[in-house]
Amino acid sequence: MADHDDHPPSGPFEGPEKLLEVWFTPSPAHIPDATSVTDGKFGLRKVPRAVWEAMLDIVKCKILSVIEGTEMDAYLLSESSFFVSPHRLILKTCGTTLNLLGLPRILDVAREYGFPSVYRCFYSRKAFMFPELQEGPHRDWKAEVEYLDNIFPDGAAYTIGKVNGDHWLLYITSPGEDLTITAHNSPVIHAQSLSEADEEPGASIPPHELTQDYTIEILMQNLSPSARQTFYTTEELSEDSENTPSSHAQGLSSSLGITDLFPTQFTTLDAYSFTPCGYSSNALVRWREDAGKEPNHNGEGYYTIHVTPEEGWSYASFECNVPLSTHPTSSHSRIPDLKTLIRRVVNIFQPGKLTLTLFISSEDNANIEEEEGETAVERAQRVFKSALTLPPFVGKESGRETPKENGQSFSGMYRRTDKINYEFGGYDLAFASFELRS
Repeated sequence: MADHDDHPPSGPFEGPEKLLEVWFTPSPAHIPDATSVTDGKFGLRKVPRAVWEAMLDIVKCKILSVIEGTEMDAYLLSESSFFVSPHRLILKTCGTTLNLLGLPRILDVAREYGFPSVYRCFYSRKAFMFPELQEGPHRDWKAEVEYLDNIFPDGAAYTIGKVNGDHWLLYITSPGEDLTITAHNSPVIHAQSLSEADEEPGASIPPHELTQDYTIEILMQNLSPSARQTFYTTEELSEDSENTPSSHAQGLSSSLGITDLFPTQFTTLDAYSFTPCGYSSNALVRWREDAGKEPNHNGEGYYTIHVTPEEGWSYASFECNVPLSTHPTSSHSRIPDLKTLIRRVVNIFQPGKLTLTLFISSEDNANIEEEEGETAVERAQRVFKSALTLPPFVGKESGRETPKENGQSFSGMYRRTDKINYEFGGYDLAFASFELRS
């Protein structure tokens, strides 16, 4: 994203995003009006767009477009993304946006719509490339933590990874003590019996991996010259021309294979190309056949991609909350397994180095997530390594043709530079960093 007055193409743009996630109840089913749904909208999805626009003015970003799904709304922003579910909000912003300054207004809006308190709050980000350019509480991690501590009395802050290298910062609160809720924050969702596995989005995902809260992030830097150049345009993109920022981005998404990361028949993609360079997209993925029908059964997820391609600070991020199997899926499955998805994403952006994080609910780990002595995050670490350090797959994997970039598969191999597993209250984290072998 490089067409903003504050950050001309000749100056550095901070690609790594600030990610704020606020839960007001453990699930949509805990919202009082969940049984009286109008046009699929209840809870926070009833908040008018104009109200969110006013909040985003504080953050210093604008809404470009929105797609409305069966379970959530995905707003594409001038600086990243905003996702609204009935019971939670996810605000992801890059550059010098003032992400945390929007939190007080978010809490005010939530109270106006029947949410008097917060169930859980998460704030995370990768280490900034240009911390000196940040404003407000985002100038350093200590200031961000102090800001959040003034709002949440039970928060805890963590630094994961090398303090003098690639690291990931996380602030997390415990479930609100004033809520008399006994249900798990992330209940297990059991897969339905599907008669035609090759036609259904949730096919072949083991039931124990269908957790409600699951987020994979692939944060990439030093993109290859060919990958970076793809996100530049010499064309005049405007809403008044035949080639709009959205139409250009849709074509780019198709040519690069972004539209094929998940099955197109279950995916709604919204994308935007910036002038002269930069790209953003949101996608809603219906990974369960009955998505939107049961408030206590999550069946729709998202993925979001943001690209800053300038040499010297090139960066691309991929984030997804669709639960993925750590086991190879069969040729009948249309939802990729974790290894396949990682390779597809890396194949597009060809980064010189990258960080992966898998953040997954773990309250019942002792009973449902151990398999042959491995927890979910241990299996994820094994998949990370297999996807990036072993020779790239040739021909077919899991019954699929190899994704290709500009007609050729990316042949890069990586070495792992860091591996950390972390246990939090109700969550487990797998963190790993990789660098391209010379």
